[in-house]
Amino acid sequence: MRCALFVTCLVDSLFPEVGVSTARLLHHLGAEIDFPEEQICCGQPAYTAGFAAEARKVAKSLIRALEGYPYVVSPSGSCTAMIHHGTRDLFRDDPVWSERARDLASRSYELSQFIVGVLGVRDVGARFPARVAYHPACHGKRILGLGDEPVELLKNVRGLDLRDLPDARDCCGFGGMFSLKMGHLSSAMVQTKVRHIRETEAQVLVSTDMGCLMNIGGRIRREGGGIRVMHLAQLLDEGLRDRPVPVEPRT
Repeated sequence: MRCALFVTCLVDSLFPEVGVSTARLLHHLGAEIDFPEEQICCGQPAYTAGFAAEARKVAKSLIRALEGYPYVVSPSGSCTAMIHHGTRDLFRDDPVWSERARDLASRSYELSQFIVGVLGVRDVGARFPARVAYHPACHGKRILGLGDEPVELLKNVRGLDLRDLPDARDCCGFGGMFSLKMGHLSSAMVQTKVRHIRETEAQVLVSTDMGCLMNIGGRIRREGGGIRVMHLAQLLDEGLRDRPVPVEPRT
């Protein structure tokens, strides 16, 4: 099954190991992966900041880069949600680009959506003996409509003890521009999120968006660590390679 990997800006610039894990995982599951080098930002930062013209310019470049692939897979519910909703909104008054945006949306999937919904896989064969809490990222859950696919994959990992996260649906406080414009409120929200994560006694915190994980991980480090922060792709990839699970020490 041929698919394009849309890796996203945060992964490309700051967390390339997540892209590597995503590619390895998809390859293990039998997908034929291409990485279109012309891909750039989906346009979400400009779109949410109100710079529609700039966002349209970036979105057109991404649409061109990803045309011709039967499937587009991304390790980000947030960026996939932008393709499904924001990009289509940007071109609502342009019949030609509106059609091209709808076509891209029809072929685009967040990673766990693709694995469970398209490939029909719920057990990738991974082993990861650790206590794990899962944070459902807001954009994936509320905008894209991501369901229980990440939880299904985690529940089928051998040795994994999935802990219930109190108030799991509450935002971590990142929200892109929100964390910049409402810094004090954002800080209070992530502090509450980390307190709930610690209550689970989890060794690892997992999510499907690097924005959330960057925000939560930063707060955990400022509090002295003690919890490893991982993208779902990283956990499944490491579990397939049967690597030891390093737990972050508390300082």
